[in-house]
Amino acid sequence: MDHNESCLQLIKTLYPSFSKKEKIIADYILNDPSLGISPSIDSLAENIGISESTLVRFAKKLGYTGYQQFRIALVEETVKRESNLFELPINKEDDEIDIIFSAAISTLQSTQKYLDRNSIKKASKWINEADKTIMLGLGGSNIVSEDAFHKLMRTGINCVFAQDFHIQLMLVSQLTKNDVVLVTSHTGVNKDTMSLMDEAKEKGSKIILLTSNKRSPLAMKADLVLSVSVTTQTPVAESFTGRIAQMMIIDTVYVELMKIRKTGMKSLESMRDIIASRRN
Repeated sequence: MDHNESCLQLIKTLYPSFSKKEKIIADYILNDPSLGISPSIDSLAENIGISESTLVRFAKKLGYTGYQQFRIALVEETVKRESNLFELPINKEDDEIDIIFSAAISTLQSTQKYLDRNSIKKASKWINEADKTIMLGLGGSNIVSEDAFHKLMRTGINCVFAQDFHIQLMLVSQLTKNDVVLVTSHTGVNKDTMSLMDEAKEKGSKIILLTSNKRSPLAMKADLVLSVSVTTQTPVAESFTGRIAQMMIIDTVYVELMKIRKTGMKSLESMRDIIASRRN
């Protein structure tokens, strides 16, 4: 389908062919397109009153590969060109710095409020008792995975990280039931990340998922989900604010590990000594 054509015009053109549920989505979007450009797929589905799978089928019926591509097309059409850096319209008098910081602070406060403390303790216990923990993530999530590796290796645990997808596949192929996999995925729908998780599942490893979509396909496969609470109606990309909150969750796991590991401080001090020796 030609995506040079307006997203909203596509909805209007195909409206007669929509099912009853698809018409509910179409009516919601056409009535106020701005309501469809900010929420994550699970939030939008809940707002409309339909399932996430119905929303995905709707996007594909319009000719998009999935919800994210549909959402991007809707953003590009709804938000003014000069405001495309943001995901909601902004006024000229708005302070961009205040907008960005406020969105991040809002997400951090929401995540702090709703974060399951028992899940943090459970994840830390699994990692502490594992033979090794590997950090997996692709794209922007790879950055969060590397941060997790950088933080958690200080505790003295046996942890592994790789940037390349194929090397991540190789790492997964060597997993055992005594290992833990820490997967990061903002949307929880990436197909390559799903393939990594499927392989880890076959090996019997425990899977911890760090995500902003606790009802995603990846979340359904994980043994434990650490969920970021991204506030809706944020003008900046939710993956930006989500990333910051994900890193804060990693920090909480790090602190918990340091509390339960007898050798944690010794490992940290050893690393500090080696790094300090290079500063002279």
